[in-house]
Amino acid sequence: MVSGHIFHCRRNSWPAEEYVGRTALQLLDFDGGAPPEQAWRRKLNSHANLLKEFSVTFMEAMRMMSLGLRLWSYVREEASHGRKAPIDPFTKERCRPSASQGVPLGGMGSGSISRGFRGEFKNWHIIPGLCESAPVMENQFSIFVSRDGGNKKYSSVLAPGHHEGLKKNSDSGISSWDWNLSGQHSTYHALFPRAWTVYDGEPDPDLKISCRQISPFIPHDYKDSSLPTSVFVYTLVNTGKDRAKVSLLMTWANSIGGFSHNSGGHYNEPFIAEDGVSGVLLHHKTAKDNPPVTFAVAACETQNVNVTVLPVFGLTGENHVSAKEMWNTIVQNGNFNQENFTAGPSMPSSPGQKLCAAVSASTWVEPHGRCTVAFALAWSSPKVKFQKGCTYNRRYTQFYGTSERSAVNLVHDALTKYKLWEEEIEKWQNPILKDERLPEWYKFTLFNELYFLVAGGTVWTDGQPPAIDEKASPGSKSSKRGAKDTKTESVKDSHVSMTAELVPDSGHMTNGDERSVSKFAAVHGSQMQEQTNGGLKLEEPIPYLISKDGPENVGKFLYLEGVEYIMWNTYDVHFYASFALLDLFPKIELSIQRDFANAVLYEDRRKVKFLADGTSGIRKVKGAVPHDLGTHDPWHEMNAYNIHDTSKWKDLNPKFVLQIYRDFAATGDMQFGRDVWPAVCAAMDYMDQFDRDRDGLIENDGFPDQTYDAWTVHGISAYCGCLWLAALQAAATMAHRLGDRQFAEKYKLKFIKAKAVYEAKLWNGSYFNYDSGTSSNSRSIQADQLAGQWYTASSGLPPLFDGHKIRTALQKIFEFNVMKVKGGRMGAVNGMTPKGKVDETCMQSREIWTGVTYAVAANMLLHGMEHQGFTTAEGIFIGGWSEEGYGYWFQTPEGWTTDGHYRALVYMRPLAIWAIQYALSPPKAILEAPKVNLMDRIHISPHMARAISEISIRKIAPDNRCFPTSAFKCEC
Repeated sequence: MVSGHIFHCRRNSWPAEEYVGRTALQLLDFDGGAPPEQAWRRKLNSHANLLKEFSVTFMEAMRMMSLGLRLWSYVREEASHGRKAPIDPFTKERCRPSASQGVPLGGMGSGSISRGFRGEFKNWHIIPGLCESAPVMENQFSIFVSRDGGNKKYSSVLAPGHHEGLKKNSDSGISSWDWNLSGQHSTYHALFPRAWTVYDGEPDPDLKISCRQISPFIPHDYKDSSLPTSVFVYTLVNTGKDRAKVSLLMTWANSIGGFSHNSGGHYNEPFIAEDGVSGVLLHHKTAKDNPPVTFAVAACETQNVNVTVLPVFGLTGENHVSAKEMWNTIVQNGNFNQENFTAGPSMPSSPGQKLCAAVSASTWVEPHGRCTVAFALAWSSPKVKFQKGCTYNRRYTQFYGTSERSAVNLVHDALTKYKLWEEEIEKWQNPILKDERLPEWYKFTLFNELYFLVAGGTVWTDGQPPAIDEKASPGSKSSKRGAKDTKTESVKDSHVSMTAELVPDSGHMTNGDERSVSKFAAVHGSQMQEQTNGGLKLEEPIPYLISKDGPENVGKFLYLEGVEYIMWNTYDVHFYASFALLDLFPKIELSIQRDFANAVLYEDRRKVKFLADGTSGIRKVKGAVPHDLGTHDPWHEMNAYNIHDTSKWKDLNPKFVLQIYRDFAATGDMQFGRDVWPAVCAAMDYMDQFDRDRDGLIENDGFPDQTYDAWTVHGISAYCGCLWLAALQAAATMAHRLGDRQFAEKYKLKFIKAKAVYEAKLWNGSYFNYDSGTSSNSRSIQADQLAGQWYTASSGLPPLFDGHKIRTALQKIFEFNVMKVKGGRMGAVNGMTPKGKVDETCMQSREIWTGVTYAVAANMLLHGMEHQGFTTAEGIFIGGWSEEGYGYWFQTPEGWTTDGHYRALVYMRPLAIWAIQYALSPPKAILEAPKVNLMDRIHISPHMARAISEISIRKIAPDNRCFPTSAFKCEC
């Protein structure tokens, strides 16, 4: 906890008055129309520069040549099956990334659409793992103003006309619209999950306009936060002397980005719902047998607002009204024909034809009067299908059903409930925004980094087993819940086994749940013949555990490592990002941990080729924490990452134990602790094989066997060794709290032995060496060397080392890794030599990782180093979010080089900024826990001490079929 007097009061670095005139702010300050005091801001005429990607050096390229060739072959092989490889550096987006992003739309896990700060709708993430980044330029808001009996008119798309996506293909298309907005007097203000666009006298000098974008991202609300919908509330203020007729227009294309409209078969239809809500449904038939999507665009009619629609218009004028004709109708009349509501469904589109729809809301604004107009957008895709056949219902279908037409109910509820959403959002955000001790940049960056939980490819299911198409015959289209396509895999590839103990998901299953699991296993099992492998009978695959019915069932949650690294719930990265979920949606965090606890206890013997060295192994080793939950068949086909054999990584298992204990301590959920305890025991015992000299400390194996997967480690490493020490202490403490005395004694003794070895071999007086080897970088200063201590402090456990050593090492990192790189204005470089030069050993040692920088800053704050902590974190804000930075707002990358070139945009790890907030405001369960060192209460009996010292740890990997009975029931 940080004391209040230590913070400096900083000047408001982004005051609204510097972007919007004070008069306009005062006039818009009703009904939420004025932007907040703290927000990320840009002028709409700001240049959206193209972003610069990192490049490897010649020597790095030579070292990685064999890997590159094998990866190229793997990418092509996956493409031949119609799948995208999880990592594909060879295929570039058609639309080059630019500094144009803004707050995304919608809640979590139901598909997302981003909206750039200049108004374009882009980064379409409707189909899991696929992101169409280019904007759909037909999707716009526009305004039409008529004064003085029609003698004075203004009309414009409410976006600057210099978008990269605007092409003058046809005079009858959208290039015929009025793109009169310069953006010079228009500004964007972002405070996720809301954003404000203020038009201060554009295009009508006597009209102030604010558009407020609202999405239902509400902490601890597991219903509304899953909804695929957003609201756009327009506040209009007439400063002129005459009445103004104002028509606002929302246009939308029947497309999910890219060339999706080309498939044909799409159609639109108008609708009228309750409470004045009306609009158009756009039914989209997706390609490649993906589930359909239905959009709803709507506005709310009131006593002062009239809503009309044009269900269909096209770009060419063939078969339908053209975009130009539609525009001219609004310019002339200010609305469409009321009879359009009776038009019914349109004819399905032809291949290559793009159907669009328009919703108009018209009102009169009196001189010096004000008016509010509300639009809403929803996209209903109730089923999510993965490429290897599994289809799940999304979370929101528990409340809205599985019909695509639920889009009508979604927009209705959005338009009638958005004020309640805003109240909850403000209740959550205001304590932080009004905390005068906190730096201004930190307040809004903290919230804006949460964009990833919407735009990071998240999938949130209802927690039930998948429905899988049975294709027994070419004409069959039937599907069953809990059944799998028996033709997706050959029998010889189905080598999956399971332990006798499963981790319950928030309690016991119902009888119906058990039947579903049995049915699912039975169908899966039909793929397999009874066979043995080394004496182990292979009878069942990994079951999909059903979430418990009732309020504790929050479903299953997935989010990508990044839009360029398509792997779900990458665990070594979730280690950093998980603080956001733990703070805001703790039930989701516990659900993810249960999934990994189950995964620890399974083995999948299907063969996999590892691309780094060309060797082969099995997909998932029992006892090893998986790197990820998969790509094309999550939960069932884990470890999509195949660069290295991650069963030999040294950080995954300790990170699992540390996250489990932190979540256990932060939530106080004893049932969770008991449920996952067998997996914790298994994960800890699995690591014994890496302690080859029996000193209690694991050793690395001379390859990049941890999250820094291009940075080789030899012997004992500062990073993995510290994680292991922390895991030993956490496991021993958890064992004590759960009453497992034998385990507690065993791992306390190991901790004591390992700690002495770690300090003796790595501490050099001012920091811990990178590793205990003799390579040129063994004495490098690693920014992340105290990751284990970070988790130890976050979990309320005793420090691993003397406080002086911890602060000395953190100060060294601050002085070298932070301040010696552009004066601390870029974050913490991963590696720095003792001479103060960036470690050039490999591409990762010379990179600045955004999420690691936030984690290091949190660690500093936890140890009373507030100035160093906020200065370190501010480097990421300056480099990524500020106007003088590189343009990475709302697409924060994994890292950048010292010249600002990015690697891996839209990445999970920067959510670690919430570890800073966690350090400032720890959970109540941590704060109120007895200030007792539980390690001191673990008594080591002489018998246990002798037994541990006599254990002969095998030099090779153990038979993974056999584990201690404390974790498994094994009869082999």
